[in-house]
Amino acid sequence: MKKFTFIKNAAIITVTTLLLRGIGMAFRVYISNSIGTEGMGLYQLITSVYFLLITIATSGFTVAVTRMVVEEMNSGSEKTVKALIRKIVAVSIAVGVAAAVLLYLFSDVISLYWIQDERASLSLKILAPSLPFMSAAACFKGYFSARRRMAVSSGSQIFEQLIRVGIVLVLLMRFSGYGITAACAAIMIGDTVSECLSCLYLWIGYMADKRKMASECAGGGGGGKIMSRFLNIALPISGGAVLNSSLRTVENIIVPSALTKYNSSREQSLSEFGAIKGMALPLIFFPSSLLSAFSTLLMPEITESKSLKQHRRLERIINQSMHLCLTISILISGLFTVFADELGQIIYNSSEVGFYIKVLAPLIPFMYIESIVDGILKGLGQQVSTLKYSVIDSCIRIALILVLLPFTGIKGFLFVMIVSNCFTPILNMARMIKVTGVKLKWSRIFIKPCIGIVISCLIAKFGVNAIESLGELPVIIIICIGSAAAALGYIGFLYAFRCLPSIKKLRELKNARA
Repeated sequence: MKKFTFIKNAAIITVTTLLLRGIGMAFRVYISNSIGTEGMGLYQLITSVYFLLITIATSGFTVAVTRMVVEEMNSGSEKTVKALIRKIVAVSIAVGVAAAVLLYLFSDVISLYWIQDERASLSLKILAPSLPFMSAAACFKGYFSARRRMAVSSGSQIFEQLIRVGIVLVLLMRFSGYGITAACAAIMIGDTVSECLSCLYLWIGYMADKRKMASECAGGGGGGKIMSRFLNIALPISGGAVLNSSLRTVENIIVPSALTKYNSSREQSLSEFGAIKGMALPLIFFPSSLLSAFSTLLMPEITESKSLKQHRRLERIINQSMHLCLTISILISGLFTVFADELGQIIYNSSEVGFYIKVLAPLIPFMYIESIVDGILKGLGQQVSTLKYSVIDSCIRIALILVLLPFTGIKGFLFVMIVSNCFTPILNMARMIKVTGVKLKWSRIFIKPCIGIVISCLIAKFGVNAIESLGELPVIIIICIGSAAAALGYIGFLYAFRCLPSIKKLRELKNARA
């Protein structure tokens, strides 16, 4: 029996992600103050195109390597795992080089005719060399996920973020006064250098870890038709991810244009777009680091449970993961909704961002649960279903943007986001329930917690207002007191109605692997 390390790895990833997102949020606030909302809008458009090329260069590799390494370690040998990694990394680098050449050669055309802003060209050229390194890194991350050795992946992310922040801080201080073009280019230099060094870090980790692999492999035959198996897993994911990313990139590019038709100002449109996508949404997703560990770790556990036909273990993992995700996300949703104005002021000094947070915060349970369910479905081999739902969602978003935004402006875009962030998670959950047959106790994991957070937040807000009326308090004190009171009330409510995730059952997961 091998030691089951799900909880340990979850803790490593959670702490790492909290640290990274903390640094990232502070860094993003610094960038937004340096380049303004218009600069953030342009930055978001550049990264939209970049993420499309990242998708082309990396999609499918992490999932395929994770699933194949898990399968080979259960039935194959050390040699087959090494051959698998060697061949897939070679393919990934070739794909990354092709994506890099494509981005570099067409950066001027993309800037002029797609982004419709020539200032983006230099940044796109700078980003191109990072793509082959990101492709290889995706394979190594899949390997470490399958091996349940998340410390190396977490270390690479911390290393990457520190390098990025250090380079960008130095360059922005030097070049931010030269305009948005130079400022964005400085940020992209940091991205490119950090991605290259992160890949090197992962490769060193892989070279050290593969020596320990032999004792943990089953020692069977395994092996055969590596590339055929890889393509069967990766191509549906890759094709779907590229299609989905293309649609999202189109969406991000047409939003400022559609908003300009409403307000007749490209600058204002970029500012509104940057305020939502570059400022409000990153803040909303910041606490999701508490749950991202489960999204990362679920796939190998689900894959293994399915391959070993451990149906009870599979159902237990799904139930506890869903329960934990909803319990935490409902609390975060309530706090962000009630204290949205204060968060907008203290973090961005913007009431506009506070308004966007207040509108989007009630969607947090849907946003957070989507990543958990996505990991479960991919572990079950249901990536085609997740692709189908995502493509349908993107098509609906684009259609609504083209129809609504020229007449309703930014309010129409907020409506589109509300519809989208409810649509896809519901379809994914329905598919998960159908495939697994798992029965979820919705009253215990969703309805009662929603009632609890509404009551707790209203009481906390009323109490904070009463205290504030006695004398003006700093905003940070208001947020801390109110959040602590609401959280304690929420936990008390869940405890009273027996809605807390069972610690005993979570511990059972640690010993469930036979």
